[in-house]
Amino acid sequence: MTTTELEIIKALAEEGNMRKAAERLFLSQPALSQRLQSIEKDWGTLLFIRSQKGLEATPAGELVIAYAREAIVKREETFETITSMADKVHGTLKIACASIVGQTWLPQVLKEYVQLYPDAKISLITGWSSEIVKALYEGDAHVGIVRGKIDWKSQKTYLFRDRLYLVDREIKSIEELKDTERPFIQFKSDSNYHMEIQRWWQRHFAQNPGRQITVDQIETCKQLALNGIGYAILPSITLTGNEDVNKIPLFNSEEEFELTRDTWLIGYESSFALKQVDAFARIVQGHAERLQKDYNY
Repeated sequence: MTTTELEIIKALAEEGNMRKAAERLFLSQPALSQRLQSIEKDWGTLLFIRSQKGLEATPAGELVIAYAREAIVKREETFETITSMADKVHGTLKIACASIVGQTWLPQVLKEYVQLYPDAKISLITGWSSEIVKALYEGDAHVGIVRGKIDWKSQKTYLFRDRLYLVDREIKSIEELKDTERPFIQFKSDSNYHMEIQRWWQRHFAQNPGRQITVDQIETCKQLALNGIGYAILPSITLTGNEDVNKIPLFNSEEEFELTRDTWLIGYESSFALKQVDAFARIVQGHAERLQKDYNY
C-alpha cells in the first residue's frame, strides 16, 4: 500500500464517516469512494460496510486498519531517525595509520573522537606507509596517516614534523659514535625511513656501525636504548621528554639543518565528504596544530 492509501484507511477508521474522512483528506466523497473500492480490490475483500452508525470495519478491515496504523507509525519513526542521522556523525571510520603514529599520537586523537561522536564506529589498521597507501587504493581505509615523502595524487594534508634524535644513556655527542663499541639498535621500518638514516650515517662516517641490533618494533628499540643496552635513532614523537637519556638532534653536517620526519593525512576527496571522515580530519588537524606549537615549528 502507498502512503496515501495507508492514510485513507486510517482516516476512514478514525472518522467512521465517508464525508468527514473526505474532508480530512481534502478529497470529494466520490473520489474517496473510488479510492476505497480500489484498495478493497487489491486486498480482495470488503474492508468497510455502511450502516446506520456510519462506516464499520469488517474483520478483514480491522486487520488492514491495524496494518495501516503500524506502517504509518513505522514510517514516522524511520523518517525521524533519518532526520536525526543528518545531524549526527555515524557509520564506520576506517583508518590506516603508520605504526609509530598509531602507538604514540593517534590514541589521544581517537579518545576525543569517540567522546564527541559515540555513534561512530572505528576500524584501525597500522603498518608501514607503503601498506597504508595500498589499503587506500584497495578501499580498505577511508584515510591514511603516513610518514616521510609520499607520492599521493589526491587529497593530502600536512600534519606535523618531528625531529630525529640519537638516544643513549652514555653517548653525549655525535662525534663519540666514531669510537664507541656500543651497539646501534635499529627497528624495522619502511624503506624511506631506513634510507634517510643510511644517508645521514654515510655523510658523517666512513664505516657502518660496528655492532648492530635489529628489532621488529620501535617500542622495543626505545626500551632497549632507555635501559642502556645501546643507542638508537628515534623520532621525537616517540619521546615524552621525561626519559633519563641523552637526546642529540641529528643534523645534516653539509647543509646544517635538522633531520626531520613529516607526517601527512591522505585520502580520496570522496572519502573526506563522508561525515565521519570529515569529523576525524578536523580533530586530527587540531591535534596536529597543537603538536606543531609544542615542537616550535
